[in-house]
Amino acid sequence: MTNLDLKAFRRDLHKHPETGFELARTAGVIADTLKQSGLEVQEGIGGGLVASLRRGPEDSAIGLRADMDALPVTEKNGFAHCSIHDGKFHGCGHDGHSTMLVGAALELARDDSLARTVHFIFQPDEENGRGAAAMIADGLFERFPMREIYGLHNLPGMAAGKFAIKAGPFCAFEDNFEITVTGRGGHSSMPETGIDPIVVAGSIILQLQSIVSRSVSAADRAVVSITGIRTDGARNIIPDTVVITGDCRGFEQPVSGMIERRMNEIVQGACAAHGAQGEVSYSTSFRPLVNDADCAEIMADAAARVSEVDRDYGPVTFSEDFAEFLQHCPGAFILLGNGTEGAQSMALHNPAYDFNDEIIRTGVDFWKALSRRPYQGART
Repeated sequence: MTNLDLKAFRRDLHKHPETGFELARTAGVIADTLKQSGLEVQEGIGGGLVASLRRGPEDSAIGLRADMDALPVTEKNGFAHCSIHDGKFHGCGHDGHSTMLVGAALELARDDSLARTVHFIFQPDEENGRGAAAMIADGLFERFPMREIYGLHNLPGMAAGKFAIKAGPFCAFEDNFEITVTGRGGHSSMPETGIDPIVVAGSIILQLQSIVSRSVSAADRAVVSITGIRTDGARNIIPDTVVITGDCRGFEQPVSGMIERRMNEIVQGACAAHGAQGEVSYSTSFRPLVNDADCAEIMADAAARVSEVDRDYGPVTFSEDFAEFLQHCPGAFILLGNGTEGAQSMALHNPAYDFNDEIIRTGVDFWKALSRRPYQGART
């Protein structure tokens, strides 16, 4: 296959975003491009695909992962490659991540000196935290055995082309909660005849702020955020129920368990004090992402061969579905600066964000450097 114009390839993906597991065009374009260069491509792996270069013994294999899905957001840019689909937008740079991995796969396919097996993993539904689990459940690690797995994400606000990584906890877990407070509604002029769930909810909301300040060690990091409140009342009606929703972040699984326990205690205590009923629904959307120390060093060394790298960056409070892969295989995750000006500096998920095409080459060279790392024998 002739050299692929990676900038044009990225902008095509950006212009035609797809979300979740509904990635027929995106996955099809990637698969067709890789097949034309002679790579072994397996489609439909939990909604994703895997392309393989088998250039070394099976126990030399590593996995390199990129995400493919866009966000359910309407883009607010006006350039030529702007999304043509309202309500769908590559506002997190997954179009760039896929392009860099495609570029590396194509160039490594032409490299006769490559002496190990590399599996290029293109994942669906990262944004909802379901894609990694789907690929694993569909036999990713059984069908494509690998000794290590590696991932990369762009980071707006950091100098373009600079890398950042840290061994140990690196990206936060994300827990979600819904608290339902049930009282007894009535006329707003006679609150004494009912049990006002809004008063109870107010007490709960204030007490939830004490979890981080009084139950989490100062050596740990955590966030408990209330993000929604709704009732079934009206201007002159005290409601029967109030529903409080929110989001929790941290870096250690025991912190997650402690937040859930304290939340239940606070809700039940506040409800008991007012004669109301309380119910807590608490779930984990993303696990904490913990980088294997050896793999983080390997990634940092590869990054240093192509650009500047900060080896002690973070941790960062956003969450990443790559963490699920690390529950099953040693690996690490690294950040690549997207730039500090214009659309490239906009926060991830901002409707005016855009991936920086100038860092595509840096990402391709990084993946190539990592893949060319000498094979050290079976991992013990």
